[in-house]
Amino acid sequence: MIDVSPLLAAVLIGAGATALLDLWSLLLSKVLNIPSLSFCLVGRWFSLMRFGQFRHAKIGSAPAQPLECALGWTIHYLTGMLFALPLVLWGGGQWLVEPGLQWALVLGVSTVLFPFLLMQPAFGMGFAAAKAPKPWSARTKSLSSHTVFGCGLYLAGMGYQWAVTQFGFA
Repeated sequence: MIDVSPLLAAVLIGAGATALLDLWSLLLSKVLNIPSLSFCLVGRWFSLMRFGQFRHAKIGSAPAQPLECALGWTIHYLTGMLFALPLVLWGGGQWLVEPGLQWALVLGVSTVLFPFLLMQPAFGMGFAAAKAPKPWSARTKSLSSHTVFGCGLYLAGMGYQWAVTQFGFA
């Protein structure tokens, strides 16, 4: 029998952290006019993998795919949930009992390797956005966003721990 508690915790904490990341991106977009990653392009990337196309010269020039936006947003949230799993499993679930900012930030910041080493090259922007029009702007935005994700992991972990304490679910 599988204990679903860690999986439920990862789903809730990952979704909460991802939602905070999305609020951060919305703030950057509306207040500072800094555009966010289009998750439609993430969906396009995944959709085109079924044809064996994993890398693009420029993902924006690739043909649009049916349901790419819904797929991209789904992948975005599933990735956040997957990234939350190491914290949930940390020390046999000890982080869930006593969430700590340090490990949440370490994990959140380390997830920036995913876009730097995988997504940005696959989208045609080179490693760590080296081929982007403003590489350092792209890198700074990625790093700040993944730092916010780490803070979101901590806050969502605190919320989860509070709910477990108050309502006794796990």
